[in-house]
Amino acid sequence: MDSGLASGPGRLVGRSVARQEDDRLLRGGGRYTDDVSLPGQAVGYFLRSPHAHGIIRRLDVAAVPGVPEVVACVTAADLKAAGYGPLPCKLALKSHDGTPLIVPERPLLAADRVRFVGEPIALVVAESLSAAKDGAEAIILDVEPLPGVSDVSEAVRDGAPQLFDEVPGNVCLDWRSGDFAAIDAALAGAAHVTRLDMVNNRVSAVSMEPRAATAAHDAASGRFTLRLGCQGVFGLRNTLADDILHIPRESLQVVAEDVGGSFGMKGGVYPEYAVLLHVARALGRPVRWTDERTDSFIADYQARDAKVTGELGLDGDGRIVALRITGLANVGGYVSGFGAAITTVNIVKNAASLYTTPLLGVQTKCVVTNTVPISAYRGAGRPEGNYYVERLLDAAARATGRDPAALRRSNLIPASAMPYKAVSGLTYDSGDFAAVLDDCLARADWAGFAARRAATARDGLLRGIGLACYLEVTAPPGKEMGGIRFEPGGEVSIVTGTLDYGQGHASTFAQVLADKLGIPFARIRLCQGDSDTLLHGGGTGGSRSIMASGTAIALAADMVIARGRQLAGHVLEAAAADIEFDDGAFRVVGTDKAIAVLDLAGAVRDGADLPADLPQSLDAALVADTPPSAFPNGCHVAEVVVDPETGVVTVARYVAVDDFGTLINPMVVEGQVHGGVAQGIGQALMEWTLYGDDGTPLSASMLDYAMPRADHMPPFVFASHPVPATSNVLGVKGCGEAGTTGALPAIVNAVVDALSGHGVTHIDMPATPERVWRALQQRGG
Repeated sequence: MDSGLASGPGRLVGRSVARQEDDRLLRGGGRYTDDVSLPGQAVGYFLRSPHAHGIIRRLDVAAVPGVPEVVACVTAADLKAAGYGPLPCKLALKSHDGTPLIVPERPLLAADRVRFVGEPIALVVAESLSAAKDGAEAIILDVEPLPGVSDVSEAVRDGAPQLFDEVPGNVCLDWRSGDFAAIDAALAGAAHVTRLDMVNNRVSAVSMEPRAATAAHDAASGRFTLRLGCQGVFGLRNTLADDILHIPRESLQVVAEDVGGSFGMKGGVYPEYAVLLHVARALGRPVRWTDERTDSFIADYQARDAKVTGELGLDGDGRIVALRITGLANVGGYVSGFGAAITTVNIVKNAASLYTTPLLGVQTKCVVTNTVPISAYRGAGRPEGNYYVERLLDAAARATGRDPAALRRSNLIPASAMPYKAVSGLTYDSGDFAAVLDDCLARADWAGFAARRAATARDGLLRGIGLACYLEVTAPPGKEMGGIRFEPGGEVSIVTGTLDYGQGHASTFAQVLADKLGIPFARIRLCQGDSDTLLHGGGTGGSRSIMASGTAIALAADMVIARGRQLAGHVLEAAAADIEFDDGAFRVVGTDKAIAVLDLAGAVRDGADLPADLPQSLDAALVADTPPSAFPNGCHVAEVVVDPETGVVTVARYVAVDDFGTLINPMVVEGQVHGGVAQGIGQALMEWTLYGDDGTPLSASMLDYAMPRADHMPPFVFASHPVPATSNVLGVKGCGEAGTTGALPAIVNAVVDALSGHGVTHIDMPATPERVWRALQQRGG
């Protein structure tokens, strides 16, 4: 595919250009949702359920209006009278018997029953936050507690507390993919079968900026405006308007400015947003709300939380004959808009990985429990699927006496087989997995590990090495807007429906446009986060942005060039067919007559006498069909040191070699890998969102939820081994989640390797000091 990008010494794609936004953000110039202060605004505070499960017997708000400075109180009864809809889930998933995913209604505010601690019950609005909290204290809430259940295994047992009458046995989906009869036969005939029970621990996103929103309503126009941090304003606007508020889309504007992190958590709609819009209209004044950290721990979507049994069959030569993953996935107190897809279709796509696996089966029961609902978090099925496969391969190598690298190499899809139809049904367009593996092993000095282990042992410590190969499947194709706008001051704005909340889009997209049109990098600005400016917007998630927006920007640039030829022909008094475009200028072929693209935009804007049959500006806007999923892949090697006296695990070395195709900005890519690895280390070693058996949160503060810090991080070695994608014009593959995907299995494999001399064959995440110490003690270590 021809990208049409500039080449030569002036080319920006492939260079580590500094991020445009960093100077502003580092100097405190960021503008986050809570920084927005509108004239006349009031402040909201949500009363949340203190019970994991119960029947609301009484909700008395009669005393609330008498509290000083309180101006409103909203309950489910008010929202019902307004005719709003519940939070939607439109996943078209079916159980293996053909019955559709059961989606119990999730109200905006609890009316009759609560199903997790933190579920919103009422909104109090006042002149100040303290007054709103005083108003919440005046609410009389009487909840009859019911037995609760938080563990997914306990929730499916006979006699377990039932969350919904319409969800028998708490199983809302019993999903299956694969030929289970063929898999049974293959496993029965295998020379070796490894079976491993694995837990993917529940985690919280803990973004630096908590969720916040400011809602306003203009009575004259009848329009709402919602300002918040999210991952895409266009889709969020549509869901709120279509499914919840039941208003025309044009009656709602959604605006996102700077967003202080999300990792998937802010990607979906939450009940608070519609409630705030409702009360803003009722009061005729803006209402601002910002969650507090403890409420974030009990109200923000959480992630992971599955228990699976993996089965991997090998023939006598160590070739994979079948893989099966059977498990229980906790979806929380309600089925979120995306939660059930993570542990079903996304596991199939990603567990296929980069191996020549002939048979793959996945069976997942999605189970409701009295916990916060589950949704996307960095990877959303990609880390889980690869983790299960890589743990099985390591266990199989150990059980059969094979070198873990050699076992993987013998099962890798060869580069010569591309394009390759994987067992998932997807066709991989590119990749050289063996070369990536060998590159990583060399950089990690795999051959020299024995000497490092011996040196560590002399200090009374245990050293382990962990290897993980991975392949991710990025978000599926869709649509995305590409817009290019020439501003009066000589700047050029890129308009896109993806949303930068830390990814570095401003510079990356500008590099693409600068090469395509020859526009100075410093002149290019990113316009995002306003639904009123968008023709379409897929948002940011699933490592899709550079494929989606990059493609749309390139196509919009082609439109600028096509328009420019016509306009330059008029200005330069030549036929459009005689106009060529190169290096940022339109030229008459065979002459020295030329005009720069920015000068042409200015001439047109400043009143050139243009015939009606010509474009009236160089501006371009379109909605592009985005490319199919790409397949970023790589190999990560981690080394850990374990203190057997305390169980403390230290990550000593970390090497990542990744194939992300064409790197638009290598520095930004490496930063994304560092962040992803850090989150992988966090989940693997310390992060754990815990509940009591009845659903009581046990880790709802930073005192109880362990987060990785700088001193937990090793020196990172990152290298790119690119094989450009053939499925999109830029040759890119996406990189935002790969660090986490590689880190989970690499770290856990390393910990198990360190403990293997003491008979430990598996340890579940997080490998906390207590867990590691107990594992050693139980095996006489």
